[in-house]
Amino acid sequence: MRVFNLFLGVAAASLGLAGAALADEAPSGPAIAFNAAYSSDYIFRGISQTGGKGAASGGADLTYQQFYAGTWLSQVNFGPTAGDPQNKTKMEYDLYAGVRPTVAGFSLDLGVIRYGYTDSPSSAHYAYWEGKILASRAVGPLTVGGAFYYSPEYFGKVGDAEYVELNGAYTFKNKASLSGAVGYENLDKSKAGIDGYTTWNLGVTYPITDHFGIDLRYSDTDDTSRRFYTSNFAGDRLTASLKATF
Repeated sequence: MRVFNLFLGVAAASLGLAGAALADEAPSGPAIAFNAAYSSDYIFRGISQTGGKGAASGGADLTYQQFYAGTWLSQVNFGPTAGDPQNKTKMEYDLYAGVRPTVAGFSLDLGVIRYGYTDSPSSAHYAYWEGKILASRAVGPLTVGGAFYYSPEYFGKVGDAEYVELNGAYTFKNKASLSGAVGYENLDKSKAGIDGYTTWNLGVTYPITDHFGIDLRYSDTDDTSRRFYTSNFAGDRLTASLKATF
């Protein structure tokens, strides 16, 4: 879910410290923000969710002090399955909530996410929950962070799963940022002989205006994922995205 959004957030973290100085001037009540994007491919943990095709997405976030809740929608295309050769799953919808405290100079994000899919075949068992713990710290223009996700019953009903990641971003004076991550997906039950795989990505994000940004990113996975996923879904690829926030 939302790889482009994730890296815009990581890259912006180093700029967020400057905004903290204005916290006293920020509205004391709840705030709502909206986002919309188009990506040449929807990549989630190194795996395409659209079979190498483009995807439109959008969402809304409600924040109040440290608390947040929101929803996000995106086009998906998983192709035919054994249970439904005409698989009509076309949309993913996410519901999430959590808190973002700051502890000892680290920005934390503790939350839960529900991934749902419209018109998905019941035999596919796509929908699932995840809990997450994210931490990052900015040192000048450099931001480094880590993430841990846990699901008691992962996508495809393969048992519990854990995803761990190390990420970082460097923001230049022109506000462009270079960011990347290395992650590992661990599955409790092997799927077609796969019990986990490594993924990584590296890209550049540039805010065209205060409301529009672009991202160009290279991503890949190790050979393990290719034992199950076809080349349309796993493998190295270059993805371009355009995002608007308002």
